[in-house]
Amino acid sequence: MEIKIQHLLEGARYAQGLTVIIDVFRAFTLEAYMYAQGAARTIPVGTVEDAFALKQAHPEYILCGERHGKKVEGFDLGNSPSELLRHDVRGKTIIHTTSAGVQGLVNAAGADEIVTGALVNAAATARYIQKVKPEKVSLVAMGLEAVKDTEEDVLCAEYIRSILEGKPLADIQERALNLRYQEGKKFFDPLQKDVFPEEDFWLAIKVDTMDFAIKVKKENGQFTTERTDV
Repeated sequence: MEIKIQHLLEGARYAQGLTVIIDVFRAFTLEAYMYAQGAARTIPVGTVEDAFALKQAHPEYILCGERHGKKVEGFDLGNSPSELLRHDVRGKTIIHTTSAGVQGLVNAAGADEIVTGALVNAAATARYIQKVKPEKVSLVAMGLEAVKDTEEDVLCAEYIRSILEGKPLADIQERALNLRYQEGKKFFDPLQKDVFPEEDFWLAIKVDTMDFAIKVKKENGQFTTERTDV
């Protein structure tokens, strides 16, 4: 198994084989919590306009996402796991658009298969990869708005790679906690608490608390995701 760590939007575009699009703060942490809360499926879309159009066609869908971290005006939910936990999404379809993670999904045109990546289900994602046994694996750390590397996404990529190589990082939880002094410091900034609530940080660094991977499908030009227990 050939494993490569790729970075940002360019990394997604050049990804090959089974591709893991990683966004810890917060897109794919959020999607993991969506499925843990009983959501039926998500529909990732690249643009706000496409999201509104899909909502107009299906008013029963939940509209969720952000631009520059902030909830898009007119959306039902932002990109916040703690906000999600206050809503009942059981059996619901959720339209999701973000500045980094979802952009990676829609740009990974060369991937044979796509799954999402986050710390909360990193080991489960690695188990899924081991089950599939692909020749090539691309671990894409999407970073801040898909243009700047961030520590949490690179850490998640390194952790998944370490599991696949049979040498799991022994200090993963300690390194996850240290993210509060790195990219995660925004969650402790009083001036940004409305956009980046502290609770989101603690929810995002709960390493391996979920036992499912999230697979991405594309049918008739539309992406959807589904929970896959492993």
